[in-house]
Amino acid sequence: MVKVLAINGSPRKGKGDTAAVLSPLIQGITDAGAEVELFYASKLEIKPCSCGSMYCWYESPGNCCFTDEMQILYPKLKEAAILIIATPVYIPLPGAMQNFINRLCPLVEPYLEFRQDRTRARFRQDVFIKKILLVSTGGWWEKENMNKVVQIVEELAESASVEFSGAILRPHAFAMKQDGQFTKDGGEILGELRKLGSEFINTGVLNPSSLEMISRPLISEEQLRQRYNQALQ
Repeated sequence: MVKVLAINGSPRKGKGDTAAVLSPLIQGITDAGAEVELFYASKLEIKPCSCGSMYCWYESPGNCCFTDEMQILYPKLKEAAILIIATPVYIPLPGAMQNFINRLCPLVEPYLEFRQDRTRARFRQDVFIKKILLVSTGGWWEKENMNKVVQIVEELAESASVEFSGAILRPHAFAMKQDGQFTKDGGEILGELRKLGSEFINTGVLNPSSLEMISRPLISEEQLRQRYNQALQ
């Protein structure tokens, strides 16, 4: 059975737009027979990485110098074949998600290689992650607003020498709902997310047409700008 570990970095945990997008994706993944564990980064006590001596590489290889709740995740990260990083855009990341990503360092082998004009490392042999997938939501109109988050996660995968499976992006995610209920468009997106999750496990790739459908505009840029600007008046 394929094991998947999903980390939701939203401070709103299970009540935010990120959870709304991630939940049907996870349902689709479990429909396909995979096992998913979900954690909320902001619910865990994860300290910032501050061991400037690279303790986890040189003093005690593979071991973090902190004994906080990241220790709960390390064995689960080692067992998972797929890591899903789900996060809203917070210029660029929420603090708890940034702490989580930084604290992945003990899982990386301190052996550097130069590949395709870049310095790269790789996960340790006891880490079974093969794919990293990004799910990201934003409040602004264009999905390009999430480019920096995509770059961060893509670089993480490439630096650890695993596959970056791609990014599921939902700009102006709030527009999926009206008066607290999913709109017709919002419901269609949830259905497509569930379908995409199942297909991802069965085929190993994200369907490009599904990604386009999930991230398509739900309102005009002018409508979004007026909504935000009126709130400040």
